[in-house]
Amino acid sequence: MSSKRQPISAVPTNIITGFLGVGKTSAILQLMRNKPENERWAVLVNEFGEIGIDGALLQGQHQQQQVYIREVPGGCMCCAAGLPMQIALNRLLSESTPDRLLIEPTGLGHPKEVLQVLSSKYYQQVLALNKTITLVDARNLSDARYTGHETFNQQIAIADTVIGNKLDLYQTDEQQQLREYVAQHGRKGAQVLFSKNGQMDISCLQGATAGSYAPDEHHHHGHNKPLASEQVIPESGYLKASNQGEGFNSIGWRFAPNKVFDRKKLCLLLLSLKVERIKAVFITSSGVFGYNYTSDGLSEAELDDCLESRIEVIADELDDDLETRLLECLVE
Repeated sequence: MSSKRQPISAVPTNIITGFLGVGKTSAILQLMRNKPENERWAVLVNEFGEIGIDGALLQGQHQQQQVYIREVPGGCMCCAAGLPMQIALNRLLSESTPDRLLIEPTGLGHPKEVLQVLSSKYYQQVLALNKTITLVDARNLSDARYTGHETFNQQIAIADTVIGNKLDLYQTDEQQQLREYVAQHGRKGAQVLFSKNGQMDISCLQGATAGSYAPDEHHHHGHNKPLASEQVIPESGYLKASNQGEGFNSIGWRFAPNKVFDRKKLCLLLLSLKVERIKAVFITSSGVFGYNYTSDGLSEAELDDCLESRIEVIADELDDDLETRLLECLVE
């Protein structure tokens, strides 16, 4: 039996982007649930914080086989001249040999630069760039924190398809506001669709992107320190990491598997926080649960399993006593 593997070639690849809390992970979960049974999919997720939550949330809520997931935590995945992204992507492609690749950049990252990395000579034969999907919550168009943010506008500018997510929460005129905003700030011919709960048809992924992205050799921020997601948890049973950029701060913790949380206390704590975003997976005395907080509230989902408890919080300003309050939720 030959051990030679066919070279990976022209893998259909979609970037699914959007600002914080717009529902990117939910959209990818929906797509994964509806993927053709005979296809192998790979998902590369990028997070602003260093802890890394999305991989555990995706794996914990998805039981279908032939889906392979890798994370690039610690900010924009194209930093350090794309090296963290390229290492993770190359490993993912090698282990999965996928029929389709989905890439979810952080909501505070640089999607144009991610596309430039994917358009580089190295990947020209390996990947076939399909449509770029940008999710937008049209309610944010009245908030200058979004419309004045370079990344928010870049996400719309690079999209082949803009999906107005959370349609069920819109006011009467907000659909039209999004169409007009995309007409002004988006690519000529960009399609505008609307969705609830991140639902989209797989046909939205199909077809080549209309964009052309020459690689930019100068974009990098440098990431030389080891990420918290890769470190050994110390004897204390937990470690903390923080990150900042694009006008936001993040702080996160990893807890050893023997640290078990009181589910009720944990929910009360998470509901009390005044922050922009929370993502978490926790081992509790009632089972394993994933948590997702946006401006629309806190959602809780029971997971099949997780290796350890993790939480990432993003906010303009962060409370100094959050670690103490988390530790108070541990079961004695």
